[in-house]
Amino acid sequence: MDELWTALALILVIEGALYALFPGTMRRVIAEALILPEGSLRLGGLCAAAAGVAIVWLLRGA
Repeated sequence: MDELWTALALILVIEGALYALFPGTMRRVIAEALILPEGSLRLGGLCAAAAGVAIVWLLRGA
């Protein structure tokens, strides 16, 4: 369970750093995401989740 909290904390660190370092770019990314169809967002989310699972699987040496 500690690893889950660590992973969530790292997500917050990375996202916060992106907003702090590139606020204009992040604003444009959000604006573009708002006009994308839901299907595209869903596919992108699924691909990101699958990539994350694959990376964890490779790092854990399963």
